[in-house]
Amino acid sequence: MQHEAAPPQPESAAGRATTALLGNGPIRAFDVTNRLVFSIAVPMTLAYLSVPLAGLVDTAVIGQLGNAELIGGIAVGAIILDVVFTTFNFLRSGTTGLTAQAYGAGDVKEEQAVLLRALVLAVMAGAAVIALQSPLTSLGIRAMDVGPGIADATERYLFVRIWAAPFMLANYALVGWFLGVGRALLVLGFQAVLAATNIGLSILFVLGFGWGVEGVAAASVIAEVLTFLVSIPFVLPHVSGTARPSWKRIFDRLAFLRLVAVNRDIMVRSFSLLFAFAYFTRQGASLGAVVLAANALLMHFFLFAGYFLDGFATAAEQLVGRSVGARHLAAFDRSVRLTLLWGFGLAGGLAGLYLLAGGPLIDLMTTSEEVRETARRYLLWACLTPIAGVLAFQMDGIYIGATWSREMRNMMLASLAAFVLACWALMPLFGNDGLWAALLILLGARGATLSWRLPARRQATFGEFSANAAG
Repeated sequence: MQHEAAPPQPESAAGRATTALLGNGPIRAFDVTNRLVFSIAVPMTLAYLSVPLAGLVDTAVIGQLGNAELIGGIAVGAIILDVVFTTFNFLRSGTTGLTAQAYGAGDVKEEQAVLLRALVLAVMAGAAVIALQSPLTSLGIRAMDVGPGIADATERYLFVRIWAAPFMLANYALVGWFLGVGRALLVLGFQAVLAATNIGLSILFVLGFGWGVEGVAAASVIAEVLTFLVSIPFVLPHVSGTARPSWKRIFDRLAFLRLVAVNRDIMVRSFSLLFAFAYFTRQGASLGAVVLAANALLMHFFLFAGYFLDGFATAAEQLVGRSVGARHLAAFDRSVRLTLLWGFGLAGGLAGLYLLAGGPLIDLMTTSEEVRETARRYLLWACLTPIAGVLAFQMDGIYIGATWSREMRNMMLASLAAFVLACWALMPLFGNDGLWAALLILLGARGATLSWRLPARRQATFGEFSANAAG
């Protein structure tokens, strides 16, 4: 197979490291089929859905105690942990891209080295989080500005929950690595163990033993530890024997440079998204309590759609990363095309479902007639979020798989600026309609800007491989 040659393009340190580590070997052809896409997307969709299920059960279990402050403590603690662990999202997504590239290149030693580097960083980061638990908890509670009862429950929850950090981050790395080598069913199995253990022990510890928020936290800790232990037998065959990489290769400076660069860019992107959603909530609050509550309900429509769209985005991560590692342009193009096709089909289906069932779903989530009426008033905006956001989800998967993290970061920052400007311009004229329009602009701008950069990045990556091979 022949690719078009292109002159070398300006490249980041991470991009230069990609070429250096992958080398200039032959094209390793493989077929990208609908079945292959679904073999990754379906298990990962189910795995992602297990996360909110466990959180819902935790809240419901604590809710049986009849103390609103305990529910609030778990909610605040979860937000603090989300902010902390967003910093380490690269241990999942970055590991997937780097592993998939090594897998596509047939470099077994590098596959193993990526995993071991990620696990080393996970243990170090987890130990740092535990060491800093007191200032992190205090800072988080002050930032959330909650009352003394909720603050006390949050402290009690985090004092126990924080001990899961090393295992939780190690599980991030393991999930990323198994996805990188295309073992999505194994990931689903691990997530099922995590969710089932968490749910079962939460019920036992809280309703059976009466341990309160400490019981919910302890259940999460044990679930993370057990999931890590269950994964060990599946990992050991890949990191033992004569094929094991040397310590020199594991701690290679150039390889860690790639991982750090990907970490930095994904972290900026993730925190920018968190800021955007927090800004959306804050702007909604300025329109009154009823609008704030209605928006919160409607955001669940988008978040729920996100769990489904993430399945095809994850398929894009693995298949695109594998294509880059294999230097296989045809597989890259087909991976992009198929995951986009199915992503848009799913987004359209979800939008139609929301239009048909949105009213009854709103009624299930609240008994307040005022909130119900307000949520129905803005339901159409929520129905459009999957369609507006699907391209952003898929492009994220493509860019993560190819480890084009710098462009993903830059386009996120540009889209965030467009969102803030849209809020400033539209809300005075259209109120909450303007706020929702700004959100759609954020989602659409992310997808559009990343799509705009895709042809140039594709040519730079595959053109460089071809030029190097020809030379």
